[in-house]
Amino acid sequence: MHWLTDPSDEFFASGRAHVIEQSTFSVEPWCLRETELDLDLLAQSESLFTLSNGHIGWRGNLDEGDPHGLIGSYLGGVHELRPLPYAEAGYGYPVSDEVMINVTNGKLIRLLVDDEPFDVRYGELTAHERLLDFRAGVLERRVEWTSPSNRKIRVNSTRLVSLVQRSVAAVSFEVEAVDQSVRLVVQSELVVNESPPPSTSGDPRMAAVLESPWLSRSYSSTGASAELVHRTTASKLRVAAAMDHVVEGPANAQVESESFPDLGRVTVTVTLQPGECLRVVKYVTYGWSAQRTKEALRDQVDAALTVARQTGWDGLLTEQREYLDDFWSRADVEIDGDEEIQQAARFSLFHVLQASARSERRAIPAKGLTGTGYAGHAFWDTETYVLAVLSYTMPEAVAHALEWRHSSLSLALERAEQLGLKGAAFPWRTITGAECSAYWPAGTAAFHVGADVADAVVRYLHVTQDTTFEEKYGHELLVQTARLWRSLGHYDLHGGFRIDGVTGPDEYSAVADNNVYTNLMAQQNLRAAADVAERYPERSRQLLVDGDEVAAWREAADTMVLPFDDTLGVHAQSERFTNHQLWDFASTGPDKYPLLLHFPYFDLYRKQVVKQADLVLAMYLRGDAFSAEQKRANFDYYERLTVRDSSLSACTQAVMAAEVGHLALAYDYLAEAALMDLDDLEHNTRDGLHVASLAGTWIALVAGLGGLRERDETLQFSPRLPQGITRLAFSVIFRGRRLRVETTPEATVYTVTDGEALDLFHFGDSITVSIGRPVVCPRVANDPSTSPLLAPSQPSGRAPVHREPGVNREPGASS
Repeated sequence: MHWLTDPSDEFFASGRAHVIEQSTFSVEPWCLRETELDLDLLAQSESLFTLSNGHIGWRGNLDEGDPHGLIGSYLGGVHELRPLPYAEAGYGYPVSDEVMINVTNGKLIRLLVDDEPFDVRYGELTAHERLLDFRAGVLERRVEWTSPSNRKIRVNSTRLVSLVQRSVAAVSFEVEAVDQSVRLVVQSELVVNESPPPSTSGDPRMAAVLESPWLSRSYSSTGASAELVHRTTASKLRVAAAMDHVVEGPANAQVESESFPDLGRVTVTVTLQPGECLRVVKYVTYGWSAQRTKEALRDQVDAALTVARQTGWDGLLTEQREYLDDFWSRADVEIDGDEEIQQAARFSLFHVLQASARSERRAIPAKGLTGTGYAGHAFWDTETYVLAVLSYTMPEAVAHALEWRHSSLSLALERAEQLGLKGAAFPWRTITGAECSAYWPAGTAAFHVGADVADAVVRYLHVTQDTTFEEKYGHELLVQTARLWRSLGHYDLHGGFRIDGVTGPDEYSAVADNNVYTNLMAQQNLRAAADVAERYPERSRQLLVDGDEVAAWREAADTMVLPFDDTLGVHAQSERFTNHQLWDFASTGPDKYPLLLHFPYFDLYRKQVVKQADLVLAMYLRGDAFSAEQKRANFDYYERLTVRDSSLSACTQAVMAAEVGHLALAYDYLAEAALMDLDDLEHNTRDGLHVASLAGTWIALVAGLGGLRERDETLQFSPRLPQGITRLAFSVIFRGRRLRVETTPEATVYTVTDGEALDLFHFGDSITVSIGRPVVCPRVANDPSTSPLLAPSQPSGRAPVHREPGVNREPGASS
């Protein structure tokens, strides 16, 4: 675990070479199918096959538990505390870190065949397939195995984490005797304090946090059920887990249960004749709280278990399918011409949904609930990437995520006061809302987080017109973040409003003056706060906002300093950035990336080298602040400096490459974002998926190739398709309407499929779309962005892999 940096600090082994040289995944539009089991890639596949609903996360471990890469059962928000390390203490340094920890493992179903454990490493594994079904929302597994003593069985399991019943997960586990009678013992378990993997942080305190973090508070078992309640030592959180079973099979099956402080077990014993099958349906429920008693938690999981049993396995499957049918009707992106990107787009959306669907006033971690990468922390990329997608596809989840930010506002206010500032200073990395970064140049100095939260609020309000949310939550979030900027910034001798000593998205340029991204996002924040303060005067008075403060916000926004290099004709990412020495890319070999692992920050901070899209991200999110000529010049300049030591960068570069006319390059960056985890491009998928990059797949497709922008509270589209993609279709939700956009190289068709008529813009031309009256817009012949351009260059060895149209991954083919 790399403790000092954020989710953009990725671990390249050697440039952009893929770690998975032989793919075991077939290319299919609605599922991820593993056609053979590769134990060397087990940890990566566990992340890919994770099931989650934002509250419960079950990594794709094998049913029997062993072998495994990284054991993982998580609950959103459940963590333990550890002291933060400092060689030298300093005022204002955070004192505690929050670390996501494993909770009770309810996935385990061990199997013994005539006293021999079912283990894929022994005997003969003649068939093994796993399938993550994006429409059914389940993980299926099909196995044929012959034991060392020559007993052949078939095992079929289907795993589900309910998107409808928040506290419920379930498994259907079937065993069939193939050619002779077998005596089976099935052990279904709840297990706590499983042995963690060796810590890679080098910090013994981390090992102490992960080693047996749970204290038993109660345990019980009866019939086919068991229940465990535990509490953490430092964070004082209580977790309850319960399980019950339905057993179907021969009449000779025997069921018994037992429980211990860290183990609940239900055992099924049966003898099967050839062709006979034993089926065990396991229901598991979870609950946790920092305040409720163990008795209350026990009642909660028991009640959830009762509802799950009443719903039944088939009912859970039906609920799941209906939920996903509705989601895909709103969120699906259809792509013709590249089957691999089609699969990756749906894989990405499915996992974005799983990370957020039922998180409900909890942080959405950078890895979701797919692994312990970044200790389960949430960062600014939740608001900037994940919520950007959800705003147009599942806005109710955005409301919950922003309500979580609002619930942590008191901590942000305290943090700002500690730093000698007014307003709210939101944390750079956190689980509960407390700052957990021990490295202040990247953490505390990254004040843009507040503007990113405000940006998400503004986007949500524009898309939904949710005035109840605006008055109850959005108003205060915008006001307190605006107060921070007015307190943090100051006026120079020329009357310009400056924000000095901050870190923007590019963490290779820390503690800089007037970072353009930060200043532009702060400008938007200040104006939005002024507007909302005037819309709700009574609420503003309660927050002690007066006319003078509103006027001060507007003045600061109007006089915001935005550095521009007149000699080069480009915006400086921050003041004096373009005067810095250029990084020596030619002498930096592929084994030296990511740079932060091979060079001191001192050297990175004083050179022109960009870790991830920063000014380019500003051009996407605040495109209104740049002319078309400036966008082209800026993109070309910063493309030559950006090394993409971050999973957050490719999707943004795809968007701006498409806008300025580099469609082939946009396609390359789209593929990088889409395949980040499927091809393990950054060699750390084993620790969990990159949720922001998954969201970035949608952004690269819809905002990039589809050209979606939201300006002046109206949707604008400028669709552009690269060679190889022959059709792109997607839907967005906007102000109670559902709009479908379908574009080909010849034309774009806009259709309202639900709601009233909608005014929008196609390449700047106003059109009105209504139900039953689709509007067909032919390709724009004089689109200035598609005029021939000299392709920009990238740093030596850092160009994206070129996407060859029509070339797809097949099982066993080279990636």
